[in-house]
Amino acid sequence: MWDYEILKLFWWVAVGLLLIGFVITDGMDMGAAMLMPLVSRNDSERRVVINTLAPHWDGNQVWLVTAIGAVFAVWPVVYGAVFSSFYFAMLTILFSLFFRPLGFDYRSKLENTQWRGWWDRGIVAGSLIPTAFFGLIFGNLLQGVPLEVDQFMRASYAGSYLGLFNPFALLCAALSVVMVMLHGGTWLVARADEAVAARSARLVQPLGLLTLGLFALGGLWVWLSGMGYSIDQMGDTASALKLLDKQVGPGSWLDVYAREPLTLLAPLSAVVGVLAAMVLSARRKGGAAFTASSVGVGGVVATAGISMFPFIVPSSRMSEASLTLWDSVSSELTLSIVTVAGLVMVPTIILYTTWCYVKMWRRVTVVHIEQDGHSLY
Repeated sequence: MWDYEILKLFWWVAVGLLLIGFVITDGMDMGAAMLMPLVSRNDSERRVVINTLAPHWDGNQVWLVTAIGAVFAVWPVVYGAVFSSFYFAMLTILFSLFFRPLGFDYRSKLENTQWRGWWDRGIVAGSLIPTAFFGLIFGNLLQGVPLEVDQFMRASYAGSYLGLFNPFALLCAALSVVMVMLHGGTWLVARADEAVAARSARLVQPLGLLTLGLFALGGLWVWLSGMGYSIDQMGDTASALKLLDKQVGPGSWLDVYAREPLTLLAPLSAVVGVLAAMVLSARRKGGAAFTASSVGVGGVVATAGISMFPFIVPSSRMSEASLTLWDSVSSELTLSIVTVAGLVMVPTIILYTTWCYVKMWRRVTVVHIEQDGHSLY
């Protein structure tokens, strides 16, 4: 098959695309759920919002499961380090996600306002908390994680749970929430009842401005603080490298854009996608607006990943222990086997996801909810 270096690069791109797929699909339903209290005025309209997500919300999480599985197979050291370092943050995400399936399935079982109100709050919390914590984790990764490696190549985390809540990470969390709400808003413009779609279209405008403002502020913060690392010396990237066999020095995450101008397409697509989503939502072109916001949120995630290349988990405490795509990877044989499986499974996921969206693409109305209330969420 491909040589070892190409396999390493291929899986860096593949995991990045899986994460972008997760943000586009599951970000859509989390964003729409967070907007539910803002765009609905009664129970029927809240059910409209929920039932635009009903055919897709559980399938959307396949992207996250696949991405985690890929990290486990391709970057086992990264898997161990990240899930150990962010253990309590991951548990917070996991426990908050429990409210989503329970809320979707149980809220309409009883025609009781208080019952449904509490489940609605659970759905919102189960969407808001994971979204914020994903941004918080990425914010800490960009700054560097206090990671150490001992003589047995065992990675350990020297930080604390409260230490994750630093100003830059909170900025990234805010960007994550606002960006996902924007994306969910464009979905509702395309799929919800006219009254809900109109309110969503109005909210997309300030959410778009906030997304662009926080994205620009994050870039400015990285530039002014000199945030980032660089590899000063490393062995042959086409071979199996030892984790500590490199020299890492200070650098800037923005250096890559000067070295490789084509990488500017990532932040440019983020800005253009968000602006286009705002314009198209105002014109009530829901499908086009959703496509544009997908490009925008994908561009934001791609910008973070490209800026850190080739780092995956930079260490702020022991720089040579930073995990990169070159030295924290599985063996060549493992990558070859996983690549064959990935080339079969990932296109399959894309095809059935696309089929589901195409077949179930219609506007959910209040009339539909009231006529078929017992068969819907």
